[in-house]
Amino acid sequence: MKPVVVRNIQRADANAIGVLAALGVSTVHEALGRSGLMKPYMRPIWAGASIAGPAVTVLAQPGDNWMIHVAVEQCRKGDVLVVGCTADNTDGMFGELLGTSLKARGVVALVIDAGCRDVKPLKDIGFPVWARAISAKGTVKATLGAVNIPVVCAGINVEPGDAVVADDDGVVVVPRKLAAEVAAKGEKRHADEDGKRRKLAAGELGLDMYNMREALKKAGLVYVDNAEDV
Repeated sequence: MKPVVVRNIQRADANAIGVLAALGVSTVHEALGRSGLMKPYMRPIWAGASIAGPAVTVLAQPGDNWMIHVAVEQCRKGDVLVVGCTADNTDGMFGELLGTSLKARGVVALVIDAGCRDVKPLKDIGFPVWARAISAKGTVKATLGAVNIPVVCAGINVEPGDAVVADDDGVVVVPRKLAAEVAAKGEKRHADEDGKRRKLAAGELGLDMYNMREALKKAGLVYVDNAEDV
């Protein structure tokens, strides 16, 4: 890995990101063909946060947050800072002071495949974080990494400028060039689900709405009236 900071990146379309934000992680994940979802250990440090934005990426060394400080300068309003590590790590690499710095630049969230600390102070300043762990263990500033290169974060390859969507369901990454297409597919899926929701609320069974009965019969499912008949 070359220690480098890439200053200029192309970011996903802002209008598409707005749509993705409104749709939420689950719908976006489905619209992307059930791909792009980070591992489920990536959780918000408090419930209720919901964001979307283009990724500024960091490759950091485990237990070393030096490159996060470097990356702050490269962030713009609306960005999401995404941090991957060169090895598994749960140290508390991010806290309130870095959160204050990012918030001042208009960054909407941090996604980090490592630990986060200062949960209450970060909530108090309104800066959401999705992290692998919560840990008070401190870190050092000793080894270089890189900023705005492709990184792997919680099992997903993230390119600079990709659209990142995060909420209580987790974190999903949409490749920059697919953001508008996935937003359109997500809106159609959302409209379809609204119709299904109304039917289910009126008492219709999913078995009938999805025409499952014949397929279940062909698969061998048998109904009996009493346990003795099994």
